[in-house]
Amino acid sequence: MTGDETAIETVERVSGTGIPVRGNDIDTDQIIPARFLKVVTFDGLGQFAFHDVRFTDDDEPKDHPFNEDRFRNASVLVVNSNFGCGSSREHAPQALKRWGIDAVVGESFAEIFAGNCLALGVPTVTASAREIEALQDFVDENPDGEIEVDVADESVRYGAPNSEHHEIDATVDEAQRKALVEGVWDTTALMKSNAGAVTETARSLPYVEEAE
Repeated sequence: MTGDETAIETVERVSGTGIPVRGNDIDTDQIIPARFLKVVTFDGLGQFAFHDVRFTDDDEPKDHPFNEDRFRNASVLVVNSNFGCGSSREHAPQALKRWGIDAVVGESFAEIFAGNCLALGVPTVTASAREIEALQDFVDENPDGEIEVDVADESVRYGAPNSEHHEIDATVDEAQRKALVEGVWDTTALMKSNAGAVTETARSLPYVEEAE
């Protein structure tokens, strides 16, 4: 495999409709309860996102945005402060990604959660509490309204069809922005795209035996 056989995906912009999940300090145990961590693969984990705050013990649905049909195809999650705190489980962003979330916009994020999102190519973008509240209100009132998360320019634009559009001066962690825009967030893809160099490096190491 040569160096140009595997394309490395860049994430400069993410667009789609939004889904608001309100509340500060929503931890990873709420995002994906511990009993669902025993899965062999992450496939199918999306159906269990926010499970215990979405359903009763008898599996009756509660009032939660992830249960509402109007947000069924949303891809931009809008949250508040310290989202993703608690344990460092990577299953949390995996569950959100498999539910359909491609970007998260909020007031602030737990550092490890943001790092786990980056490993999936999911940007975590921050803005002021006032701007986030306004965006959540917009999404509630306009579930079909388009949101564009511009990672490269650090901005979030949103608006309903045939109406005035708003732009938020957002912030993306510089290391995250660089990794997403330059396409160096996916370490597996990087290794595949540089398979020749990896092989040559391995051959040069005295402690790596070449397969017969």
